[in-house]
Amino acid sequence: MTQVVASRVTRQTVGAIADGTFKVLLAAVYIAGAAPLGRLLGTPAWLMVASGVALLIGGGIEIRYTHSRSMRTYTRLMIAYDSGWVLTTLTGLLMARQGSSAGGEVWIGYQTAAPIMFAALLIAAAPMQMTSNTQRDASD
Repeated sequence: MTQVVASRVTRQTVGAIADGTFKVLLAAVYIAGAAPLGRLLGTPAWLMVASGVALLIGGGIEIRYTHSRSMRTYTRLMIAYDSGWVLTTLTGLLMARQGSSAGGEVWIGYQTAAPIMFAALLIAAAPMQMTSNTQRDASD
């Protein structure tokens, strides 16, 4: 039973690291392609760069805290982040479909604010408490 729990935690940790890594890679794309992506989405290049910087910070903090915060905290934060992302995407698409040029700004605006909020909540979360069994298993 201990092995099953350990592999589940390992997979969750890998998932959290992958999520943070995706944010860092997306940040690089946003920063490197700020002008063409901004034109495509109808946003100013500075907003694309700001979003890239926010994603870089958020993703880096997400990766950094994987071993000191509980996966329950990570899961809750990722569900909230991704739910907001879906709602913002739908809002941006609806706005664009109705002829508004602000859909891209709404979408990129979310991607600028949300990673910083995610990182702040992750930093503020209580550190993971290690039990004596967990400490013994970690030292083996």
